[in-house]
Amino acid sequence: MNRIISRSLLLIAVLFLPWVTFAKKAPIETPKKPPSVYEMSLENGLKLLIKQDKRAPIAVVQLWYRVGTSYEHEGITGLSHALEHMMFKGTKTHQSGQFEVILSENGAQNNAFTSQDYTAYYEVLAKDRIEVALELESDRMRHLILDPKEFKKEIEVVKEERRMRTDDNPVSSMREQFNAVAFMNSPYRAPVIGWMVDLDGMKLDDLQDWYKKWYAPNNATLVIVGDVEPKEMKTLVDKYFAKIPRRKLPEVKSRTEVKQFGERYLKVKLPAKVPSLRMGFKTPGIIDAVKAVKGQPRVEKWEPYALEVLATILDGGSSARLSKNLIRGQEIAVSAGAGYYGFGRLSDLFVLTGTPAKGTTVMQLKNALLKEIQTLKDTLVSTDELKRVKAQVIAGEVYERDSIEHIATLLGSLESTGIGYQLMDEYVPQVLAVTAEQIQSVAKKYLINDHLTVAELIPQDLKKANNKPAGDAK
Repeated sequence: MNRIISRSLLLIAVLFLPWVTFAKKAPIETPKKPPSVYEMSLENGLKLLIKQDKRAPIAVVQLWYRVGTSYEHEGITGLSHALEHMMFKGTKTHQSGQFEVILSENGAQNNAFTSQDYTAYYEVLAKDRIEVALELESDRMRHLILDPKEFKKEIEVVKEERRMRTDDNPVSSMREQFNAVAFMNSPYRAPVIGWMVDLDGMKLDDLQDWYKKWYAPNNATLVIVGDVEPKEMKTLVDKYFAKIPRRKLPEVKSRTEVKQFGERYLKVKLPAKVPSLRMGFKTPGIIDAVKAVKGQPRVEKWEPYALEVLATILDGGSSARLSKNLIRGQEIAVSAGAGYYGFGRLSDLFVLTGTPAKGTTVMQLKNALLKEIQTLKDTLVSTDELKRVKAQVIAGEVYERDSIEHIATLLGSLESTGIGYQLMDEYVPQVLAVTAEQIQSVAKKYLINDHLTVAELIPQDLKKANNKPAGDAK
């Protein structure tokens, strides 16, 4: 596969030249370059994205539905994730458990995942076994059986998953409560797995209704990446998906986050060995630059990329500022990180995290992190540092794109969030174009205390927690 960086650095000019007619000679036509991604649509609304990669005789098949936790409302959180579990529990054609057996017999790997913005199902398999995956995915798009006995067992599996990953993990619990405080109106305030009270109250009818509402071809994107021929894939997709009728989809209401008017501070007391800190500034996402929202401030196209580079300046390996200044330099942090969450269908956060070193308080670490932000506001990033960071961002992206699974996931996620898969080819040139002045500008504009939420994990005695009477949930 050609490196995306080499393509993206080219300046492409489209020239409209007048036709010149020569006697007894046909006009000279410039051969068309094949698209990097083949986009097709079925009459029922299913979008098909195909990318060829002939390095190995394998392929990735991913089916993405535009529904996740951000489509839910209070009382039904976790519904998208619970339905994901039930999608493996049988159809009118295949009994529960057969899905995995069939794929295993064909040498395929498969799984699924749910996020705030989408639910996706995937198979990695030999190219001559793609039809198996398409048949199975089309079957459960329209013929899923939601059995009461299966649901009763599976909802307990989901609850146990929540206990293990969140309730019994103090940092995860803090992050969950942090999101609930950072966001007031945005659906990003709810956990993907759902609140336990909503899982306790979930009914089979809730899942049935959710399946009927959202699992339709006109709410899905089918991504195929690998050693495939687009025309052959289109024929197979038509065979298995064309007869599935489109459905009238629910209206998706705008739930943009309300303006924040000052710093929010949250103290979380949980059994833990060490304290922890999580901080988040409200920032726009790439979607805000792609699609202007009425009533929301204008976001320039370059701003999300400047925030992306800024995050790498702070946390891009051992040479980045947080590691160099706070961990090795001042030795006030055991760990420190930064990340920009800007690739969802709604605006999100620029996050700073850290664990203070022994003898350092959480407040001291907070002030040190904010000082690093202030430095970016006061002083332009040097030319050498900016070059190094850009190279690091691009190298990481190019390296990840060496995986056909990663490429498929990029295509599906960008398309499912409404950003558009075309952004995949824009990422590198946009990062390369970021200037030191732009980094300083977004730091001053968005990383301000009035848009900040801070969560502090205050460790409680582990022995007391372990000695709680059975049934004590507090």
